[in-house]
Amino acid sequence: MSDAVRVLVVEDEALIASFVEDALSDGGFEACSVHSAEAALSTFRDGREGCRVLLTDVNLGGAISGWELAQQIREISPGFPVAYMTSASAPDWQSQGVDGSVLIQKPFAPAQLAAAVSQLLGPR
Repeated sequence: MSDAVRVLVVEDEALIASFVEDALSDGGFEACSVHSAEAALSTFRDGREGCRVLLTDVNLGGAISGWELAQQIREISPGFPVAYMTSASAPDWQSQGVDGSVLIQKPFAPAQLAAAVSQLLGPR
């Protein structure tokens, strides 16, 4: 079992999810990917995956947006680290994002992703 920090990745587009998984892996993290907010919530509640960071797309195409997903996870686990990925919804971050979250604007370089997750976790 690796001791890499596990990141719960929520991205409904398979190509982007794959890119994100590779970027995290290159940055020394381990991705646990799901394709909907609903799946993310059940994975998180289960706790089996041991994820320590949420990295979610904002527009997930389902009933629950990335904004709402992060709010629900924060209700379960206050202070849980959250990073959002978006292209169009960046202006909404100030009003919709949870406290202390970071926003990564698409398109992004793999190193930006790993740096944002590292920033959320602080020194390790």
